[in-house]
Amino acid sequence: MTNLRRRMLQDLRIRNYAPGTIDEYVWKVARFAKYFNRSPDLLGPEEIRQYQVHLVEEVHASWSVFNTTVCALRFFYETTLGKDWKIKHIPFQKAPKKLPSVLSIEEVREFLDSVSNLKHRAVLETMYSTGLRISEAIHLRIRDIDSSRMVLKVNEGKGRKDRYVPLSTTLLERLRGYWKVYRPADWLFPGSRADRPISASSIDVAIARARKLVRFNKHVKSHTLRHSFATHLLEAEVDLRRIQLLMGHRSLKTTAIYLHVARASLQKTVESKDLLRAVYRSR
Repeated sequence: MTNLRRRMLQDLRIRNYAPGTIDEYVWKVARFAKYFNRSPDLLGPEEIRQYQVHLVEEVHASWSVFNTTVCALRFFYETTLGKDWKIKHIPFQKAPKKLPSVLSIEEVREFLDSVSNLKHRAVLETMYSTGLRISEAIHLRIRDIDSSRMVLKVNEGKGRKDRYVPLSTTLLERLRGYWKVYRPADWLFPGSRADRPISASSIDVAIARARKLVRFNKHVKSHTLRHSFATHLLEAEVDLRRIQLLMGHRSLKTTAIYLHVARASLQKTVESKDLLRAVYRSR
């Protein structure tokens, strides 16, 4: 590891950046340096602009990739190297705002039923029943389950913020059934090694397999269950502000997107505090 990389890592950790963000920022700076085949401390504003043009016109990078790259370079030069440059975004075409893909109650049941592996299914049931992100679900520990208060504690979710989400009776029953088979001691969903949680890639593979089996005319991925959770709660007339808190959204504007996909015809279908029960009662 070079001294520059070590220093950038230290700067990111001192400022309490999330591990995923740290890896992404370091990788983005490394890609930038590799493009010019020179150490990044020997490059300047003109090279940064050239690289931005390369990302837009040649790579056709998404706004997310482009923006993360700019943020990483800004941090490296302004914080790690102490440069007073003003690294700005070059003009970038706005990406179309697409509505999230959402499954119906019946489609959620069919999708979960197609997952034969008990652990994978338990993870997906947890994600749907609580609206957790995949990274939040796989990092749950046994101690995060509070059956007396019927809540799950999410430790350091997005933005490194803790929050509580409701634990439905149906999910608790299914997690107990799962526990009797696997007997996890620390991580609720351990991986091949008991001292580590199951990987997100394992769950993504399980989702891909289930998607092939059900053959929905929708692109189902891990976040689809989270989108479905929020939409089904909204259709059950749960307050939008309450959904925002459950989802861990910083802004209510982020949660408001579900107003565009909720169907009023389903408002009375879902029991707001126990979505998973509605799934299995719809057999």
